[in-house]
Amino acid sequence: MFFLKELPTRQMLKTYQQRFPEMKIDTVEAALRMLRQASLLMRELDAYFASHDLSQLRFLILIVLDREVERKGLMPSEVAARLDVSRPVMTRTLQTLATDGLLEFMDGDTDARVKLLRLTAQGKASLYKVLPGYYAQIENFMQLQSDSPEQG
Repeated sequence: MFFLKELPTRQMLKTYQQRFPEMKIDTVEAALRMLRQASLLMRELDAYFASHDLSQLRFLILIVLDREVERKGLMPSEVAARLDVSRPVMTRTLQTLATDGLLEFMDGDTDARVKLLRLTAQGKASLYKVLPGYYAQIENFMQLQSDSPEQG
């Protein structure tokens, strides 16, 4: 999250540029605005996911598993490699998703020691229930951004 609510004014940035002449005001200003907007969107999405008993991480795990239609399942390490979270957090979240009936662990085809993950019917239903609203949240947010006089 980007926690800075009040972005520096152009005059503040000019003051910093006097001290750090290599700083490009337009670039810094655009990046700070983008970070702030992304943070606002993430807050909205977090609230939306929470209203569906999900978190961003739980949602992303469901998406990662759902998009692998060509495969029987993914190893937990493959899911972890696609997301930026620590191993303990990933392990705990996968176990919780399995306990909640949204995914299941199964033996690999050639080696029973290898565990694969796949969505359950309940997991797919949960994901597909959330996706339309997720896309609507993004659409609404982007529309507000394009309508904002600050952009451009």
